[in-house]
Parts: sequence; structure tokens; C-alpha cells
Amino acid sequence: MSLTPKGHSRPRIGVSMCLLGHEVRYDGGHTRDQYVESVLGAHVDFVSMCPEVDVGMGTPRPSVRLVRAGDTVRMISAKEDYDWTEQMETYSKVQVDQLAKEPLDGFVLKKNSPSCGAFRIKVFDNNDVPSRDGRGLFAAELMRRFPRLPVEEDGRLNDSRLRENFVTRVFAYHRLHAMRAADPTPGKLQEFHARHKYLLLAHSPKHYYELGPLVANARTERFETLIDGYEQTFMDAIAKPAPVKRHVNVLHHFCGFLKQELDPAGKQELLDVIESFREGTVPLITPLTLLQHHLRKIGHPWADSQAYLDPYPRELALRSVI
Repeated sequence: MSLTPKGHSRPRIGVSMCLLGHEVRYDGGHTRDQYVESVLGAHVDFVSMCPEVDVGMGTPRPSVRLVRAGDTVRMISAKEDYDWTEQMETYSKVQVDQLAKEPLDGFVLKKNSPSCGAFRIKVFDNNDVPSRDGRGLFAAELMRRFPRLPVEEDGRLNDSRLRENFVTRVFAYHRLHAMRAADPTPGKLQEFHARHKYLLLAHSPKHYYELGPLVANARTERFETLIDGYEQTFMDAIAKPAPVKRHVNVLHHFCGFLKQELDPAGKQELLDVIESFREGTVPLITPLTLLQHHLRKIGHPWADSQAYLDPYPRELALRSVI
């Protein structure tokens, strides 16, 4: 299913309510995440929810956990000897249906939660032995219905590369949705693809070259089906953080726009800074800042329009730490 925005100027991100400081945890507390609430929150609009409160568990409440029962996974409150599985699965389906009407560009979920946890959630067997191979019941339905949606957990966002990649995906998805919502045409798709050329090459040259024929055939094939395929491949392309070596390759591509404009000393300075990034002695923002300085001086509108240079608001400063 495709999520298409309806006039949203900023990305809309779903978030587990406890991460915004709401006291909805099983112990009556919260797990406010300063980065999510204050830093990211300055640039996105949040849609917050707490599945466990929404299904009527109350606050505070006995904790629940996931238990494997044959081929199924149940949500059980051991203290109350109560099975919440049906309520949570029904709620999740209804809530995800609602989210499809007011679409999202990403979701930040609470780690280790039996409802919201997205990765490596404990599932207990008949012998009360846990294995970390589960997914929270709400998170499972969300990710099943919207496999292209950028999803992360608060804990994983402490990793600078995962955080930068998540935010990159959120803003790219938002731009893609905006293009699709504004009466998309083959020409607009071609413009979008051209603008994201170097972002795609930084993440996955393979996917970039797979997208080329889709864009080239946009005027001859059924456009709605084609653009769905484009969206799938585009989001697959940027699903993982771009490795250093591909960043370096893209930076060298940008240097090509300057080869007639820079004197030998200027060229060498730029190459030296890129090499320092490759060696890990300076962050990505260092060669990017110098590169953009030169691009602005020569006035190269196509190069300067590339989403790779500014994939999200600069105030987030995410490339200062990768």
C-alpha cells in the first residue's frame, strides 16, 4: 500500500508516546528521548500513540510479554493470567488502517516493547526461556502493511549512522510522497530521479541503474503501476546507511563539476579533504562544506540541486558525526 500525503509541508512521523515524555509506561513513567522530542521534533510533525494504553491496559499496569504457542506468538500478562493478543491484533489492524488515511513518512518505536519493539524482541518458550527473535504485535502489523516505511527504535537511533540514515529516508520518503500527491507526471518523476541521482549512487548504484529503465519507460507504460515500482525500488535503495567508499565516489563525481573552475591548489585541497574523510579523520560535513562553497561560487544549479548535498534540514547536523 502506498502512503500519499495530503498537503503536509513537514514529514509526519509516528512515535511511541512514552518517547515524548507521556507517562504511559507499565510502571507509570516515561522514557522521554531528548533527540526524538526536541531535535527531530523541531523539523517534523508527530503522531503519537501507545498501543497498550489504547487497548485498555491502564497505567500503571502489570507488564506483558510475548510467549510462543506453537506457530503463533501471544501477548500475555503473567501476573493477571490474561491474554491480550486478540485485543492488540484487532487494535493494530484498525490503527494501521487509520494511518493509511493520514499517512506517515516514518515511525520511531520503543525498543524492547512487546507491542512496539521492532527488532530482537524477547519471545518466551514453554520453558520460560527467551529468544530475541520477535517483534512487537503492533510493530509487526505496521511493518507488514507498510514495508517501505522508514522504521527505527529509540535505542538504535543512538548509533550515528543509523540515525542519519533513518532521517535521510524519512525526508526522501516525504519528497517522494509530495511528488506523488501533486498530480505526478512522467516529467515530474524524471525530475525527481535526476535530483536524487547522487543520493541513490551513495547508497546503492545497483538500484540506481535498475531505476533508470523505469524512468525511461514512464511515458509508454501504465504510469500508476510504474511509479509504485519506482517507489519500492527507491526505498530499497536507501534502506541501509551509505558506506564511506560510496560517499567518497560521489564526492569525486561532484569534483568533476569543478575541474575547469579550480586552480591546482584548490583541486588538491578538495581532494585532500575527501581523503581525510575516507581515512576517518574528519566527518562527512567537512568535504561537503568545502564542495558546496565552490559550487555556490561557480553557480552550478544542477549540481547544487542534488538532494545528496542537503537530504534534510542542515540544523540536524547529522553529517558532523559520520
